[in-house]
Amino acid sequence: MQYRALGSTGLAIAPLVLGGNVFGWTVDERRSFELLDAFVDAGFNAIDTADVYSRWVQGHAGGESETIIGNWLRARPARRDKVLVFTKVGADMGDGRTLAKGWIERAAEASLRRLGVERIDLYQSHWPDDRTPHEETLAAFERLLRAGKVRAIGCSNFDARQLGAALGAARAHGLPPYRTLQPEYNLHDRAAFDGPLRELALKEGLGVITYYSLAAGFLTGKYRSEADLGKSVRGGGMRKYLTPRGLRILHTLDAVAGAHAAQPAEVALAWVMARPGVTAPIASATSLEQLRSFRAAAEMTLSAAQIEALDAASAP
Repeated sequence: MQYRALGSTGLAIAPLVLGGNVFGWTVDERRSFELLDAFVDAGFNAIDTADVYSRWVQGHAGGESETIIGNWLRARPARRDKVLVFTKVGADMGDGRTLAKGWIERAAEASLRRLGVERIDLYQSHWPDDRTPHEETLAAFERLLRAGKVRAIGCSNFDARQLGAALGAARAHGLPPYRTLQPEYNLHDRAAFDGPLRELALKEGLGVITYYSLAAGFLTGKYRSEADLGKSVRGGGMRKYLTPRGLRILHTLDAVAGAHAAQPAEVALAWVMARPGVTAPIASATSLEQLRSFRAAAEMTLSAAQIEALDAASAP
């Protein structure tokens, strides 16, 4: 599989990252192990998680996903050198969102313990924190980098203004800058990344890994009418996509998928992989069939005409 440089981090990743948000939520530990094994066996090498996954589940406190990944790594020590583990800090773990120095230091140690690793490959600010100066956050990351507990740092959910301010603070204070960006981005939800944010990421040479790359499942084609909303626990959130534009996107995905004897989700992921400025999309899986679909997406080459058709169908 052809790997891609993740910006200037020095890390190289396959063109798709496995989302760990489902581990301990919609898939149990045994199935999580099966999915992780199959993912690595297929030639992929990067796993994305966060300390907050899956705190939203009743009875969970956060850290469930990291714990399962850590248990998998302990049970498969030979896998550690074959995978890169990305995690995040700064989401609400009970006391609100914060990127304050003291919290980052404590949260990093907790993530390292749960993951059972000596070093996090990519540590990301999960959400912007306008109450904490960027230089305080970046100084905390600098200490982790110098201690060898983190290999690279990035940010998630920052807009162009926030990212620009963070990069400016790094330059002004001689601190390490964010090297990666994790925005929401897919065929349906393009506005947050297309435009100033993508231009800034390209200018600064950031690695970009996108989340909700299948619009929470809508771009699989599974949800096409109100009658389909009961098909999964996420179904209720699909109603917002059932618009003329959303259905036009599905129609175009169907046409391109037919030409490739592929699934709509594979085409949707291949489109993200082909976007200028994107290193790799993040996608979650709950079945081995979905993982096989990821490999097909990574190997798919869309024609210029097909990309143009998808661009037109998804234009805001």
